Amino acid sequence: MAAPRRDTRGIVDPAGLLTRVRFRRHQPAEPLRRHVETYWFIDWDLPEPYASHVVPHPSVNLTFQWDADDGPPYGELTGVALGLFTRKLTGQGRVCGAKFRPGGFRPYAPDVPVSHWTGRALPARDVFPRADDATARSVVTPADDLERIAALDAFLLSLDPAPDPRADHAMDLVQHVRTDRSLRRVTDLAEQEGVSVRLLQRLFADYVGVSPKWVILRYRIHEALERAETEQELDWPSLAADLGYADQAHLIRDFKTTIGVPPTAYAPASAKR
Repeated sequence: MAAPRRDTRGIVDPAGLLTRVRFRRHQPAEPLRRHVETYWFIDWDLPEPYASHVVPHPSVNLTFQWDADDGPPYGELTGVALGLFTRKLTGQGRVCGAKFRPGGFRPYAPDVPVSHWTGRALPARDVFPRADDATARSVVTPADDLERIAALDAFLLSLDPAPDPRADHAMDLVQHVRTDRSLRRVTDLAEQEGVSVRLLQRLFADYVGVSPKWVILRYRIHEALERAETEQELDWPSLAADLGYADQAHLIRDFKTTIGVPPTAYAPASAKR
């Protein structure tokens, strides 16, 4: 199993965010790593509001949050977000999150397909009754990251999900899509796996929460966004070809639909930040 990514892939204007917040990632306890990709912590103390934007990964997130302006700490479960995720940060606050591997959440809530949570954010205690106010406080109130990690580990280890070979298969498939840049179509994945497209679609709906086509397209947009952030003179027609688009127009359409601006407008703006 690969270690968590250490890049900022998916964050829109990462430089702008990282100058305003303390953002860090940590590994969960070893027994959790098959299902949980990473813990991510954000602390902020802002003189003025700031809106963060993220192009989400195909992952379910469990977060424990505290915002000084909104009351006591609380837990939230967030399914795969289909569009751009925006969070307005004000005053002081903290978020401590557990990002599940794509395909890895189903064993923790086996009674419903992961697509049930897609596009939804709901109180964590509605899914996990143990995720009560005391648990939220134990995670977000410590100043020391090691104490927060220990609290998250203790909570997730207490859930003790049953083994599920289909979840393992789904996680491996998404990791394949994530790392194999030559894989551009669902039919390619189906042929490599020796299964029908329909079977893949059912597996992804049950265990990932979105379709295999959506996952392929999302990772394309992540790469385009990262390239726009890091390369000053990006050849967009060549990038479109590298990512498997029929032409530049298709990449521009998907980028604009997801980010809100075309890539040629985003790239110069990001270079100025």
